[in-house]
Amino acid sequence: MPIDLFMTQLSPTMTEGRIARWLKKEGDTLESGEILAEVETDKATMEMEVVEEGVLHKIISPEGSVVPVGSVIAVIAEEGEDVPADYVPEGGGAAAQTPVAQTEVEAPAVAAVAGKAPAAAPAPVAKKGRIKASPLARRLAKQKGINLAAITGTGPNGRITRSDVESAVRRGINIGGNAPAVVAPPSRPLPAGPLPYHEDEFERIENSMMRKAIARRLSESKQQVPHFYLSLDVAMDRLMDLRAQLNEAADGAFKLSVNDFIIKAVAKALADVPAANASWTDSHTLQHKHAHISVAVAIEGGLITPVIRFAEQKGIADISAEVKELATRARAGALQPEEYSGGTFSISNLGMYGISQFAAIVNPPEGAILAVGATEERAVVENGAVGVKKMMTLTLSCDHRVVDGAVGAEFMAALKKHIEMPASVLI
Repeated sequence: MPIDLFMTQLSPTMTEGRIARWLKKEGDTLESGEILAEVETDKATMEMEVVEEGVLHKIISPEGSVVPVGSVIAVIAEEGEDVPADYVPEGGGAAAQTPVAQTEVEAPAVAAVAGKAPAAAPAPVAKKGRIKASPLARRLAKQKGINLAAITGTGPNGRITRSDVESAVRRGINIGGNAPAVVAPPSRPLPAGPLPYHEDEFERIENSMMRKAIARRLSESKQQVPHFYLSLDVAMDRLMDLRAQLNEAADGAFKLSVNDFIIKAVAKALADVPAANASWTDSHTLQHKHAHISVAVAIEGGLITPVIRFAEQKGIADISAEVKELATRARAGALQPEEYSGGTFSISNLGMYGISQFAAIVNPPEGAILAVGATEERAVVENGAVGVKKMMTLTLSCDHRVVDGAVGAEFMAALKKHIEMPASVLI
């Protein structure tokens, strides 16, 4: 019997994927573990492995197609199986057949609701036996309204387990189930008629999956998350001196950056003020026990936030090495989903570009993000006298639902203490 192959969720926030390249063609034999296709997600281009063995009978979604999670992209048949000429994939595969070049406006996405990751529009549920999943996982998925085709299994040979379904529920995924979905308001269309620009005066650059995801998520954040901002200046002289001494003593073994100190200082401040290390959901505030710091890294076509986990437990040299390694692989598009998801607090540093001060947008479900400006010499009044000191401006953007003004101020005071007394980050 033919088997429908679905677009699976290859990253925690993926709602659709672009078929970048098919590595198999119609008629090819498929063996478990082989790479079937390359799929561009909202974070990176990832490989889709063969799970169901057989023969690639028909490709429903050609290269360049944008396909919602849970939609049919191909049909697999058993060796020697005669597929009926009138066979229609489940759901017809219609959603997978629109090439990007013909799609001017992205389909409305399910809104990120109160700390939940965005989910795709409802998609057909796979037939029993066509997706490897434990009986308990199938039962739980049915109860929670989850389409198993939208979940990447972590069990043997990609088998979906109970924990995979529970993880999908925690992330707010509702794909193909009976539970109602909350649809975001449609984007305001461009004005009717020709654009007010001459065609020879601009270049059309197609929006990548990552760029569209950034636009969607940040728009949702500014529209749905009540932001407020706290700024303060910190003296950097001691930190810069300590950094120079440590780098000199390392004799090339490592080279610490200012950002490495900021990451560690943030982790220490979150330990001092745990109420600032929190996320909002409709029913509960999640106060996190550890500082998993998301670090914004600019890459071609957008940005990504690899996570330094348990930062409060790591030495600054270890943090420095981990940041460099993750940033290098991020720019190469080689990060795994678990390496850029699950952060509890974000840092965005534009100081290296000479930016003195800016305000970043909260990255849900995290409750706050710190914007880091440049270290620069400024005239400062101290003890009634004007002097020159190395200063930095920090701006904290908070989700007011979970981080109140007093909590944010307390966190910034703790952060200032650790930066101006940098030996504390080494203890």
